[in-house]
Amino acid sequence: MQVKVNLCSDQDFCRFMTLSKFPASIRVLYLSQDPVLVQRQLNGETISLAQARPLRDDVSTDEITPVAILSHCDEKLGDYAHTGTQCQGRYPFGKGKLKSAGFQVIVAGKRYGKGSSREHSPTAEKFAGVQLIIAESFERIYRQNADNIGLFTSTNFDLLNGLTSPSGIAIEQLTHGREDLAAAILREGGLLPWGLQNLQNTHKVAAPVTGKPMSLFEKILRRHQLKTSHTPELAQPGDGMFVQAHWRFIHEYYTGMANTLMQNALGSHFELQRPDQIVVFEDHSSYVDESPAHVKNGLIPNMHAMCQAQRAFSEKHKLKTHRTLTDAQAALDDGRNSAGISHAMMAEHYALPGQIVVGTDSHTPHSGALGCVAFGVGTSDMANAFVTGAVRLTYPQLIRIDLLGKMPDGLTAKDVMLFLLATPLIKSGQGVGKVFEFTGAGVQAMSIDERATLTNMTAELGGLTGIVAPDQETVRFLKDRRGIDFQLETWMQSDPDADYAETLSVNLLDLSPMLASPGDPGNGLAIDSLTSKVHIDMAYGGSCTAGKREDFEHYHQVLSWAQQQGLSFPAHVQVFLQYGTTAVRDHCQEKGYHDTFKAMGVRILQPSCGACANCGPGASTSSDQVTVSAINRNFPGRSGPGQVWLASPPTVMASALAGYLTSFEALKRKHNA
Repeated sequence: MQVKVNLCSDQDFCRFMTLSKFPASIRVLYLSQDPVLVQRQLNGETISLAQARPLRDDVSTDEITPVAILSHCDEKLGDYAHTGTQCQGRYPFGKGKLKSAGFQVIVAGKRYGKGSSREHSPTAEKFAGVQLIIAESFERIYRQNADNIGLFTSTNFDLLNGLTSPSGIAIEQLTHGREDLAAAILREGGLLPWGLQNLQNTHKVAAPVTGKPMSLFEKILRRHQLKTSHTPELAQPGDGMFVQAHWRFIHEYYTGMANTLMQNALGSHFELQRPDQIVVFEDHSSYVDESPAHVKNGLIPNMHAMCQAQRAFSEKHKLKTHRTLTDAQAALDDGRNSAGISHAMMAEHYALPGQIVVGTDSHTPHSGALGCVAFGVGTSDMANAFVTGAVRLTYPQLIRIDLLGKMPDGLTAKDVMLFLLATPLIKSGQGVGKVFEFTGAGVQAMSIDERATLTNMTAELGGLTGIVAPDQETVRFLKDRRGIDFQLETWMQSDPDADYAETLSVNLLDLSPMLASPGDPGNGLAIDSLTSKVHIDMAYGGSCTAGKREDFEHYHQVLSWAQQQGLSFPAHVQVFLQYGTTAVRDHCQEKGYHDTFKAMGVRILQPSCGACANCGPGASTSSDQVTVSAINRNFPGRSGPGQVWLASPPTVMASALAGYLTSFEALKRKHNA
């Protein structure tokens, strides 16, 4: 089997152009909230920025490149650019529309590129002919991915004035205000060309001792920073830098693309730096044969080829690999080859306090619950890290979240995150690119599973990562779950006077069960504020955020109570539970939870990302379906065409029993329990 089977088998990624100027006459697409205005532009009409306002905010990578087409990573991606983008519930971009319309510039609103770390999104835009994105603000991973392939991004709307100038726009204008490293990478045409020239002789260098109080995040970063050109010896917020990671991991949507990038740059006989610290996962394709989106689009062969390409790459380089359990051979090896969602597996098997972990998934911060620095990167970043050992990031500011008081009964860390996502600080985009450090008595009382929900969902906050300082609960987790006798070191905590850009205090006693209404995780509201019943068709519990051991204890608590009350699910409600890892599954079987789930009529699924990424049972199949889900994102199209409400594990199961959105406490009151 050739590694390049149906995956980026040509030189497309080497054909990205580095432009000295934009052409004097170009087409600008204003991504208006009004679908009629977008359609008029696609039909050839020119409108002004003033006409287009208000611009569409919060455009997600799930919309720019829907997950079902991620098995493509050649120029076919250009045909699918923005096919999932919604404007007032309508989809103005059909297949090939953006590409055939001939736009070189897209203009949008706030937080452009939210969500997944998929580099497919800026790649699709570039293959569709787009050379510049202007937006009010960008999500961190999207913008870094765009830099890495030479797609220009800017928050300077004054550039629109120069687009009609006879002289065009010079690169210096496009990179004005960007940090030196980003500008240098863009001038070179992307990260890999730049890295081949500048990252061949990197070495770790201890940061100078300044006496300045530091956070735990800063201490870890400075212990593992690399000395390179275009990066300062003592990085400050906003500076580009490189670090050496203890662990790098990748999954099947990215490995074929990364392999092609490396082959195009280095030939077929390249070597990987420290291959013993690279882990490969199959976690998005376990149930792809049952994924309506993949079946409908005829993408099953592409997905299987993608997995085979990853396996060939892993075998060639002798990498640690965790295969899906729905694969026949892996099922035979079950027990020797544990499986599950990549970032959850990293916390269960690999990450340790004080380490740096990077992965090709935006929810890599999951492992920050153990007191390590864990963050997501795109394909070019990972390809570069594979062959140079260097991982790029922009030195961030920090936000401290103090959780005060004791968590009320019936509430979980998921409720805390849905509350935070709805705060003005986060809604305004002030969390983008920052690090969230969770502190306070509320955090100290949480298990590692609950802390992982906090750090995992810093991706939704827009942050680089989340982190919790390790303590005796961390030591207990490592001993009980992994058999490790870990010794905390005195430096593994933040200094009392460490610097934070913001501090947000949350009194847990003031919280109540939360929801996020369809369209965005930031659409948070207290469940008690609903003025009418919201009936549901499906309930899904699982994903990295809500597929952990403690999450399943919540599912079981609700369903065990329901059994005692003689309750059952309404006939029209489908209920799915999907384990995050085999260790979680085994725990539930040992405790008898699995039997309760089966007796209640739940469909139980093997560990995988599944419906969360629209690649398995539990995803909607029609726009009129309503789902209550414990996943972390509900962007348009993220988990099928229907409407997805986000909720905590107990709220999901209580709602499944009621047939409408409700909390467990409210359900118990209804039945006088």
